[in-house]
Amino acid sequence: MATAPKVSADAGATLSTIRNLWTYIWPADRPDLRRRVVLALSALLAAKVATTLVPFAYKGVIDAFDATGPDAALILGLAVPIVFVIAYGVGQIVDAGFQQLRDILFASVGQHAVRRLAYETFVHIHRLSLRFHLQRKTGGLSRIIERGTKGIETIVRFTMLNTAPTIIEFVIVGVVFGVLFGWTYVAVLLAMVALYLWFTVSASNWRITIRRDMNESDTDANSKAVDSLLNFETVKYFGNEKLEAARFDGAMAGYERAATRIWTSLGVLNFGQGVIFWLGMIVISIMAARGVMAGDISVGDFVLLNTFMMQIYRPLNQIGFVYREIRQGLADIEAMFVLLGQKPEIADAPAAQPLAIAGPVLRFEDVHFHYDADRKILKGISFEVPAGKTIAVVGPSGAGKSTISRLIYRFYDATSGRIAIDGQDVRDVTQESLRSAIGMVPQDTVLFNDTIAYNIRYGRPDSTDDEVRAAAEMAQISDFIERLPHGYQTQVGERGLKLSGGEKQRVAIARTILKAPPILILDEATSALDTQTERDIQSALDQVSRGRTTLVIAHRLSTVISADEIIVLRDGTIAERGTHETLLSANGLYAQMWNRQREAAEASERLRAAQVDPEGFVTRRERLVEEVGEGGE
Repeated sequence: MATAPKVSADAGATLSTIRNLWTYIWPADRPDLRRRVVLALSALLAAKVATTLVPFAYKGVIDAFDATGPDAALILGLAVPIVFVIAYGVGQIVDAGFQQLRDILFASVGQHAVRRLAYETFVHIHRLSLRFHLQRKTGGLSRIIERGTKGIETIVRFTMLNTAPTIIEFVIVGVVFGVLFGWTYVAVLLAMVALYLWFTVSASNWRITIRRDMNESDTDANSKAVDSLLNFETVKYFGNEKLEAARFDGAMAGYERAATRIWTSLGVLNFGQGVIFWLGMIVISIMAARGVMAGDISVGDFVLLNTFMMQIYRPLNQIGFVYREIRQGLADIEAMFVLLGQKPEIADAPAAQPLAIAGPVLRFEDVHFHYDADRKILKGISFEVPAGKTIAVVGPSGAGKSTISRLIYRFYDATSGRIAIDGQDVRDVTQESLRSAIGMVPQDTVLFNDTIAYNIRYGRPDSTDDEVRAAAEMAQISDFIERLPHGYQTQVGERGLKLSGGEKQRVAIARTILKAPPILILDEATSALDTQTERDIQSALDQVSRGRTTLVIAHRLSTVISADEIIVLRDGTIAERGTHETLLSANGLYAQMWNRQREAAEASERLRAAQVDPEGFVTRRERLVEEVGEGGE
C-alpha cells in the first residue's frame, strides 16, 4: 500500500492537504469515475451559467412593466412580461436540474473515495504490530475510522462541487457589475467578500480547536462504552453498573461541553457573516437607489443588482460553509491519517521469499528478546523441534513461554539470535507464507460473532461443508453440533460467549485441523479448562498433532507427559530439558512443579469427593437441608 498522504487540520495546511487527498478525488485506476468528475463539473458550470442569466430575465420583467404601463400592457397582451417570466422560470428549472445532475454524477465518486479509504485503513490496521493492538482501545479506534470516512466524503464533495464553481460565479458577477454599473460597485463587492472570507477563515480556525476537543471526548466516551459492553459479565460480577455509568457519563460530559461550544461558536460565525453581508448589501442598494433617482440606471437595473446580490449570498455563504465543513472534515480525518501513517513494526524484507517447507524443522538459535530494554524476557534460548516430533515448553508464570509462540509467528522479531524453519530465517520469508504454515490453538479462544460453521471454516475459507464436518468429527465436537436446533448454522454470540470453554476450544481445534498446517503450536490450550474437559480435549489435541511438528506451551504438566522432549524455562533461560521421566528423576524445577500440581489435583479430588454424595447428584449440605429443613439446627 502506498504511503498515506500527510493530512493536517492546522491553519495554512488546508490547500496542501487537499492536494494530498487528490488521489481519492481523481482515482488513477478508475477512468469511469474520472469521466463522472468531468461530467459533474460540466453540469455544475452549466448550472452556474443558468444562474447568472436568471437575474437578466427578472430585470426584463420589471423593465417591461415599467416601459409599457397599464394601457400598453393590455394592448400588447402582456406578451413581453410573460416571455421574461417564462424565461425566469425556465432558468431556475435549468439551474436546479443541472445541480441535481451534478449530485447524481458525483455520488459514485464520493462513495468510492469513502470505500477506498475505509478499505486502506482496515488493511493497514491489520498490518500493524501486536504491540499496537495490545495498546489500542477498540471503541476509540472504530470511532476514528467512522469519523474519518465521513470526513473524506465531505472534503471530496465540497472541494469538487462547490469551491471552484463558486469562485467562477464570483468572477462572472464581478464582470457584470463592472461592465453594467461601474467599477465602484465592484470595489464595494470585493471589500465585502474579502471581509466576509477573512472573518469566516478566522472563526473557522478558532473552531477547529473546539472540534478536536469534541472528537477526543467522543472517542473517549465510545471507548469506555465498548470496553464496558465487552466486559459485561465482569461488570455484573462486581455489581459495578453505577461505576461504569459514571465513567461513561463523565466522558460524555466532556463531549457535551465541547459540542455546546461548537454550536455556540457556529451561531457567532453565522451572525458575523450575516452582518458583513447585509452591510455590503445596504451600501450597494443605497448606491443603486441613488442611481435610479438620478436616472443613471433603470428600476430593472436596481432589481438586477439586488437579485445578483441575493444570488451572491448563496455562494458566498456556501464558501463560508464549504471552508467550515472542509476544516471540520480535516479535523475528523486527521486522526485516521495519523493512524495510516504509522509504520508496521514487523514488515517483510525487500527480498522476502515464500517459506519452503521440507520437514519442517523448527529451530531457535541463541534467541534473546525484550519488550522493554530494561526487562529482558528471553536470554539466549536454543532448542530444536524435529520434523514430526512434539516438544513441550513449560515453566513458571512469566518465564517467557508465550513469547516463544509470538516470535515464531513474527508478531515480534527477536532482539538477537535466529529463529529458522527448515534453515530459513523467519525474517527472510513472507509473513503470509510463514503464518499459513503454522496452526495455533490458544488458551483463550475467541470466536467471531457468526455461525459455528463459519468459525470452523475460518481455518480454510474455501473448504466444503463435508470438510468442515470431518474437521468437527476429528475435534470430537460434531455430535454436540448436530444436537443443536440449528446445527452448524448456530450463532456463537460475540466472542463465542454462547458456547462453553470446552466447546469453544473444540471449535478452535477443528479450525486448526481444517487449516492442516505442517507446524502446530498449542499455547496453554487446556489450562483454562476443568480436569475432565481437559482430558477429553487432550485426546483431540493428540490426534491433530500426530505427524506434525508440534510445539506445546503448557502450564499443566499432565498435558505434556508424552512429549518427545520437555524444555523447562526459568527467568528467560532453559533450566532443564529432557523427557518426563528423566526430569522427574533429576528432582529439579520440573519435579517440584510436578509435585505441587499433583498435590493440588489430589486435594481438589478429595474436596470434590467430600462434597458430592455417592450418586453424584447433591452435596452433603444439600442433603442436610432436605432432611432437616432450611431453618433447622
